[in-house]
Amino acid sequence: MMRNLVLKRFLHSSTSLARSSSSSTSNPFLPSSRCNAVSAPLAEEKAETVVFPRVGPGFSHGLNWALARKGIIVKDKAFQNLNYSELQKRGATIAESLSGLHVYVRGSFVGGSSEISKAEFSKLLKQVTSHISSISDVFVHDGVIGSSPKCDAKVRVISDSPAAVLSLSNVLWKTPTRAVSHDSCPLTVYVATSISAGVGDTIGLGSQGTRGFIAADIERSSLVLCGKAFSDTNGIKEALAALAGPVISARGGLPLSARLLVSGDSVILLFASEKTIQSCKDSLVSADAGVILSSQGVAPFFQSGKSSGSNLFKLPAAVILGSSDSCKRTKSHPS
Repeated sequence: MMRNLVLKRFLHSSTSLARSSSSSTSNPFLPSSRCNAVSAPLAEEKAETVVFPRVGPGFSHGLNWALARKGIIVKDKAFQNLNYSELQKRGATIAESLSGLHVYVRGSFVGGSSEISKAEFSKLLKQVTSHISSISDVFVHDGVIGSSPKCDAKVRVISDSPAAVLSLSNVLWKTPTRAVSHDSCPLTVYVATSISAGVGDTIGLGSQGTRGFIAADIERSSLVLCGKAFSDTNGIKEALAALAGPVISARGGLPLSARLLVSGDSVILLFASEKTIQSCKDSLVSADAGVILSSQGVAPFFQSGKSSGSNLFKLPAAVILGSSDSCKRTKSHPS
């Protein structure tokens, strides 16, 4: 009964409002109609004061929101997926290659004890995101590990430097626009080239972290590159392979520490020592160890100097396990 009473009052008030609105529009001399009337010059003046959101290169509200979810608040501009010449215009140069930087990894995919604690990585990530948020121009690059649409691992690089993006764009395969945004579990790479060298103290590096360091958290699907670490290509590939492993496996792929050898129309999986690899390097698709085997075929993890348009090969016709005997044999001489 109470509900019916409320409904009747609502219908009555709606009918009254409609009548009053109709009467006010039919009589132009009522006060309500005079209040809504605005002279043409005044309307033009008000229109001139309307401020629209900034548009143009470096301004994308969708990208800014996506970065905010990763802890990055864009200070001025965020440039996404710039090509080689565009990166050069923004100051990118080819950095000198580094090697041997220590890679700190934590997470369930790594056997044994973690080299960096959860608390240490959380503190490090907070410092890095705060640093990138303080830089005027942020550079974003989207790529992928592998090329099988069902078994790859999407990657988003967020950097304070165009040079770092240029370097990493030569490691990751290209991916369609918005592929990372639509992916359920993309990997995120945070690059802080100009951060204070003292950030290494967060994970107990001290003076050892002056050149830079690499830290990965598999559970967070996150990788942090500080200082000049973006120039250590081998270290980055090692960390990215560790991060991508669980994602690829969950999608039905099998990550293998093998190389692809192509002989005529045959594709061969090769597991061998470095000495054996060097003897047949001209036939290898990539010198890097790391391939994804799936029902769709087999693909190398990363780009290489030999990479062409397609990096998805048919299923291997054979698997070769190679080894070399390192024992030195001495020739005996008769006495």
